[in-house]
Parts: sequence; C-alpha cells; structure tokens
Amino acid sequence: MSNDLKSVIAEFRKVVKMTPKGLNSWLDTDESKTVGQKDGDDESIGHKSGRYIIQLLQKDDYTEDDLSHMKKVISYVHRHTAQQPSGDIEHTRWRYSLKNWGHDPLK
Repeated sequence: MSNDLKSVIAEFRKVVKMTPKGLNSWLDTDESKTVGQKDGDDESIGHKSGRYIIQLLQKDDYTEDDLSHMKKVISYVHRHTAQQPSGDIEHTRWRYSLKNWGHDPLK
C-alpha cells in the first residue's frame, strides 16, 4: 500500500470520530434526517454517506470507490468544520450535518 493511500486512510479515521454503532444509531434519529441536501430522493447526500462510512469502518481492504469516498468525507469535514457557528453548537443543524458524515464536533 502506498504512503498516499495510508495517509488517506489515517486521515479518514481521524476525522470520523463516531463508531459504526454510534453512527448507525444517529442515522436513525429524526434530527439526522432533517439536515443535508437531497439529490433526487428522500435521503440526503450526507445520510447516504453515513451509511457508507459505517461499511468503511468495518473493512480493512478498500476499493478505489472506497478511497474516493474517504477523500470526499475528509474534504467535507474539513470544509464544514471551518464554518463553525458561534455559540452553543449542541443542537444545531451544523452539528447534525457533520454527524451524518461521522464527525461529532463535541467529541
């Protein structure tokens, strides 16, 4: 495995702070389902991503599609965390959206 692939996997595991079980429980909540852009159906892009992240967290062998999605997650989390609102973030759409991508900024 190349150093580039190792660094992508390491960064993915760093930005995804939620466990598969914790993320799965979160994705079942109403709050999770109320945020994010829809892409033609009822489920948001972030919610779909969360389901895929759960699969990625349980694998050791990755496809090109898996690595591509990891890069997408890393990019989203970095971009979104840079836009943190002021004040208490616990019950914000901003936090809920990040949690759909496996990143809880309060952890």
